[in-house]
Amino acid sequence: MDIVIGLLIIAIGAFCQSSCYVPINRIKDWSWESYWLVQGVFAWLVFPLLGALLAVPAGHSLFELFAGASGLDVAMTILFGVLWGVGGLTFGLSMRYLGVALGQSISLGTCAGLGTILAPVILNVFYPEAHHLEKLTASVIIGVVVTLVGIAIIGVAGNMKSQSLSEEEKKAAVKDFNFPKGIAIALLAGFMSGCFNVGLEFGSSIHFEESADMFKTLPATFLVTLGGFVTNAVYCFFQNGKNRTWGDYRKGNVWTNNLVFCALAGVLWYSQFFGLALGKGFLTSSPVLMTFAFCILMALNVVFSNVWGIILKEWKGCSPKTITVLVIGLAVLIVSSFLPQLLG
Repeated sequence: MDIVIGLLIIAIGAFCQSSCYVPINRIKDWSWESYWLVQGVFAWLVFPLLGALLAVPAGHSLFELFAGASGLDVAMTILFGVLWGVGGLTFGLSMRYLGVALGQSISLGTCAGLGTILAPVILNVFYPEAHHLEKLTASVIIGVVVTLVGIAIIGVAGNMKSQSLSEEEKKAAVKDFNFPKGIAIALLAGFMSGCFNVGLEFGSSIHFEESADMFKTLPATFLVTLGGFVTNAVYCFFQNGKNRTWGDYRKGNVWTNNLVFCALAGVLWYSQFFGLALGKGFLTSSPVLMTFAFCILMALNVVFSNVWGIILKEWKGCSPKTITVLVIGLAVLIVSSFLPQLLG
């Protein structure tokens, strides 16, 4: 029963994350770089910090925790957060050029596979005595492969969409639709986003022993998102200067509206990793699912993002054949979420 509860919590987090781009559509009169930075303050600083505080027992502090942890683990957790920040940055651009459904599908699918595989491989280099490679069991590898197959099928559906619609129809569904450019950015986003799970694994020991299992990964999550915020802030400030959009922050008439929707987008985005932490607290009896949990989260993110894509009419005008291919890809992803447990 605990496993079912854990997977359900992760699924709820995935649904929230896949919904995070919807509030952004309600932001008014700000450039991309301005709203991306402000929602990032909530998504990568405010809410992760609040989450990390849940893992701090009475009488202790986060400063005490980070100061007493391994310097290498803290540094590597933040470093991979900085690298993940590149993925988070290009992730937003992938949705700009491909839409919510296809952009998240390609980015998160790549992230799911690489994040699951890279974490044990890289940690094994630094801590070979811990035998991290043993986490990559046949069940986990098969689950990753099936996930990537599902993503590939959705990618085929996206290519069919690109070929079947006129330029006017593409722009009607996604204003800046550009399939070749979007695919390249989405693959880069997925590769770099996989660094998030690597950072989490480096930070897996950064917690108080008294903390509940469901909260133990939240301090590491904060360190990863902190690193990612630095990357995104530097780029957004650069774009503000380049595009002369500093004036966005002085538009007092839209601040209340934009702040509310940026905060909503931020809490929805963070919900995926808050849900991952809570969900893994119920999966401790299954080492396979503990290793595969990140991949499950990303796969479910893709499923729900395509549900939103359908709601937002991003697949409007596509042929029944294209929709059929899309549905098959989604079905494969859903199967991949519980396949490792069945095989294990």
